[in-house]
Amino acid sequence: MNTTFAPTIRQLRAFVQVHRLRKLSAAAEQLFVTQSAVSMLIRQLEEGLDARLFDRTTRSLQPTAAASEMLPVAERILRDVDALATGFRELAQLERGRVSIAITPTLASFLLPEAIRAFARSHPQVRVLVDDCAPDQFVSRVIGEHVDFGIGTPERPGAEVDTQTLLRDHLALVCPRTHRLANQRSVRWRALAGEPLTTVRPGYGIRPQIEAAAARAGVALDVVHEVSFLSTALWMTASGMGAAIMPSAFARAAGDASLAILPLVAPRVSRDVSVVTRRGRSLSAASLSFIRTLRTTLAAHKG
Repeated sequence: MNTTFAPTIRQLRAFVQVHRLRKLSAAAEQLFVTQSAVSMLIRQLEEGLDARLFDRTTRSLQPTAAASEMLPVAERILRDVDALATGFRELAQLERGRVSIAITPTLASFLLPEAIRAFARSHPQVRVLVDDCAPDQFVSRVIGEHVDFGIGTPERPGAEVDTQTLLRDHLALVCPRTHRLANQRSVRWRALAGEPLTTVRPGYGIRPQIEAAAARAGVALDVVHEVSFLSTALWMTASGMGAAIMPSAFARAAGDASLAILPLVAPRVSRDVSVVTRRGRSLSAASLSFIRTLRTTLAAHKG
């Protein structure tokens, strides 16, 4: 026997069919190949194994003892190969699988619900797992491959991740419609001098951008309420506890008609929300499909 010989899947399929049907012609019909092709596959298999597998008679082929011993192994290999092919096909066709996403609770609350509902309608067999994490944990969840991808605004993405912009947002002042600034089309940062404000705590999320913009405008902000979640800032503002600084997309998604959402300018601070992946890692078909669904739902909402 050739010690380097390894039977091919085609050879094993031909062997199993010939063993079952006892005729080359019948095996060829089942395999959708010519009789000569089946004969060649069996001959190659016998030569590689250095063993006769079938005794030829005038009417049929009779398996040898070696063939009978080999049959269960060949059938098991083919079952495993077929199961593997089925699994890959189901994953590619989104008949099963999962999508895992790292995202902050604030972004998740207004980006994901509609997209998850739409995706579940199209692909009910694919599970969507959401890892709601703090902003300072976001990139590490992606780099550590705890998730397939992330959605957010990495402050310092570094060389280990790739980003693709999902939407471009900007910082805004959110205030009750009775507020002194509510009737303006936009608000300059300098106009916030002496204004009691609510926003996220230092070093957290958008706070570094807020502090940098205020410094550029030459204004000292009077932040009287510091929160961990923008949802808290939103209800505090709606309750009359002062205006808040937050991304405009989050405020718009809340849909509170009692609040005015005013772009902050001079400077205008843009903020990209991106799909973040680990560099060098390909996304599954399910993940790619979810991202397409998310883009579609965001475009429809924007329209």
